[in-house]
Formats: sequence, structure tokens, C-alpha cells
Amino acid sequence: MSRSVKFDTVDVFTTRRFAGNPLAIVEDADGLTTAEMQALAREFKLSETIFVQTPDDAAHTAKVRIFFPTAEIPFAGHPTIGCAIHLAQKANPGDGDFETLVTLEEVAGLVPVRVWRRNGATSAQFTAPVIPFAGEGITPAPSLAAAALGLAETDIGFDRHAVALWQGGPGFVYVPVTDMDALKSARPCEPAWSQMMELGRVDSAYLYTRDPAEGKNAFRARMFSPTAGIPEDPATGSASAILAGQLLASNELREGLNSFSLRQGYEMGRPSDISLEVDVASGKMTAVRIAGSSVKVSDGTITVA
Repeated sequence: MSRSVKFDTVDVFTTRRFAGNPLAIVEDADGLTTAEMQALAREFKLSETIFVQTPDDAAHTAKVRIFFPTAEIPFAGHPTIGCAIHLAQKANPGDGDFETLVTLEEVAGLVPVRVWRRNGATSAQFTAPVIPFAGEGITPAPSLAAAALGLAETDIGFDRHAVALWQGGPGFVYVPVTDMDALKSARPCEPAWSQMMELGRVDSAYLYTRDPAEGKNAFRARMFSPTAGIPEDPATGSASAILAGQLLASNELREGLNSFSLRQGYEMGRPSDISLEVDVASGKMTAVRIAGSSVKVSDGTITVA
């Protein structure tokens, strides 16, 4: 038998359509098999598609599953933000201001999301379900990272920032680059790219540098994951959250609340603005939060055979 399911597409980490990171949201997904979800994610061919199901605990808002075009993943930031805003807006129709809590059951754990609408713009902030921790692979040498990204070895690293592996659900190799020119020039280059991914036991690289126009607590970033079906991601909420570990290791965090602004997707024409907060107590991260906005683009139905 075939059935039709409703979907919406939204742009996340932006307040205007056709910017930020596109997301497909498929509702009433209880009856879909894993293979059907994967087929739909492959059909949408966005960096991620999120499927909304009935929660295991009635006290929570929804159970969700998130898919790349190639595989399911335990947690991702822009689907969390986009889906939470979508569900909150359905529960609070109209243009009036509101603030609410959306609780999503994700594979990586329970994710509370605070959602609010002010002056017509809706934003959300989630607390990462996992505090970032060091990756399990072998950290690539700067020379390999440079070759994998088509850069010179002198383009790798700045201040106390060095290449490192971090996880928090998904895992990434973090590659600090010296300046905006190096960031703009970077691109995955074989065979060094595959060598770096295999060594680090990851499939994605997050590049970043200071944003000179925005101040010390602002970074510009790019994220490449071609082996996961994402040549470049306009905004990566999970990598932005896990960046907290890299910032702590690079002596960027102080006791108490630390706030950063992250800009991603500008080099590919889909500007995305992400807010990162990190709580530190006794030199350790105690909470990591990511915030951003979302705007609806389209809706429809799709038939699953």
C-alpha cells in the first residue's frame, strides 16, 4: 500500500527565505519504516530531513529521527531548531508573541528547546544533549589537513588553536585557519581528504577563523562532508555546539557564561547566523546552547509507496 505524508520545508539560522540551511520536516512519521525515511531524505537531498513521531513519553513534545541523504544521525542542530520552531508555531498560530518549551526525543538523548516569537520573528535555543568530548580517532597532522583542504600548511592554526577531533553525538575534525582568505580558498581535495577522514574516524571537517569585522568572540566557519552526501553545509548546529570543546582547549573560555556569534554559509551564498553559549564551572563545560531563527518556505504532501 501507499500513503501520503505531509511535509514542510524551512530555512534555518536565518530570518529570510532562501538563506540559511534548508530543512525538510515530515510529520506523522510513525508508520514510516527506516528504509522509507532514508528514501525520502535521499529524495529531498537536503543536508538533513527530520521525521516527527509520537513521543515515547507523553510529557514530551515529539520523538524525532534525523537523516542525511545517506544515513541516519543521532543528533543535529539545524533540524532541532527548525523542527522545534515549526511545532511551536503550530501550537501558537497567528502573529502574537509567545514563549514555550519544546522537548524532543532524539537518538542522542532528550533535547529541550526554548522557542519564542518577538516582533514577528521566531527563534529557538536548544541545550546540547551531550557535552563535547575528545574524538576517538587519530588527530590529522597540519600538513595532512592542509593537503586535504587545498591549503598551505602555514594556513593551518592561529593563536592557540590547532587541528583537533571532537564529538558530541556526531564527530568532526576541527581545522582552524589563519584568516578569511584561507577560509574562502578551502575545498576538499583527494586523496588527502579521504586519508584525513579515515584517520580521524569522521566524515566531516569544520573550518573556522576569527571574523575580523565582528570582534574577538565572533568566528566565520565552513563545514564540508562530501562522503555523507553534503558537499558543503550552510549551517551546522551540532558542529557549532561541539566547537565549545575546541574553544575550551584553545583557552577561549572563561568561568561562567561565554557567548559567541558564528557565521557560516556566506561563502556559498546562504548566510547563516548562529549563537553559541557555553557555561564553564571549575574549568569544565557544564552546558552548551545553540540559538537561531527559522522561516517557512514551502509545504506539501509526498506519497510513499
